[in-house]
Amino acid sequence: MFQDIELLDLLKKQKEESFCLVDVRSPQEFAEFRIPGSINIPVFDNEERAEVGTIYKQIGPEAAKEKGLEIFSIKLPEFIAQFQSLGKEKIVYCWRGGMRSKTAATVVDLMGQQVSRLNGGIRSYRQWVVNKIEQQQFSSKMYVLNGYTGTGKTILLHRLKQQGYPVLDLEGMANHRGSIFGQIGLEPNNQKTFESLLVQEMERYDQAPFVLLEGESKRIGKATLPLSLHETKEASMQLFIHLPLEKRIENILREYNPEEHQAQVIEAFARIRKHIHTPAAKQIAVDLEQGNFPSAVALLLEYYYDPRYEHTLHHYPEDKQVHIHADDLDEALDAVVNFIEQKEKINIKL
Repeated sequence: MFQDIELLDLLKKQKEESFCLVDVRSPQEFAEFRIPGSINIPVFDNEERAEVGTIYKQIGPEAAKEKGLEIFSIKLPEFIAQFQSLGKEKIVYCWRGGMRSKTAATVVDLMGQQVSRLNGGIRSYRQWVVNKIEQQQFSSKMYVLNGYTGTGKTILLHRLKQQGYPVLDLEGMANHRGSIFGQIGLEPNNQKTFESLLVQEMERYDQAPFVLLEGESKRIGKATLPLSLHETKEASMQLFIHLPLEKRIENILREYNPEEHQAQVIEAFARIRKHIHTPAAKQIAVDLEQGNFPSAVALLLEYYYDPRYEHTLHHYPEDKQVHIHADDLDEALDAVVNFIEQKEKINIKL
């Protein structure tokens, strides 16, 4: 007989052991929100779940169970085969730790495979995330990479993380670049997914002497930063990166790849066009239509993004500003590392 596992035991187990975490909810539910690291082997697909749910509401639970068993029995061989292919211990979960995960765990156990079920399902995980967000005071010191659009702040954070520094990649968690053009080529994460990824990283860096992050606004795509994180970030040391204009344009073109997303770029520009000086806005529109992206980016920086940045700069006290001038990203990276290690007086790579 399979065993239930409590959420805190599961989270501890994730850090120490190798196993497969399997979400047996529908693909739509899985896409909307899941426990990080899990895979999806659904008991019902989206249409089957809707059909069983309709029967439950219109006729009753017993009729819904009968229909569910009828649907599941047909797909049982394929379902078991997918679990057998995993080749290691499995832990399954559904929404509340109810019939779907119980059914999945029962049949997998009957086939002689080691399997457990998450007590309380993903609902217990979501409540844990919410509690962590509410309780977290973000007491760790923060260094915030800030600066003009195109100065490669996200690239610098990725390189710092590769070198072992504690980094909260908020844009990565939101799957959005944090601007009006930020979702081009991406599918932004919803609030639940963002908070889940954020809490996982908070747990990872709980004992770190500080964390690095980017100077984001309170909202990134579909996600909103927790108030305590936003306030701590705004009060922290701001490292303003300065690169030559031509390097900034190169970074933007490389990151957004507008040749492959021209229609999305034009659509995004239409949402901010009214905020740009008319002759410049007209030229940007022409450049985007004709594929002259370097010119369009240069004008967007001059007439939209740079003025907004200069306005934001005045929000921070001078003693919280450090300005790093570099010719390229390699030089900027070295300057950031040197500043932090001098400030911390120790080698803080984790």
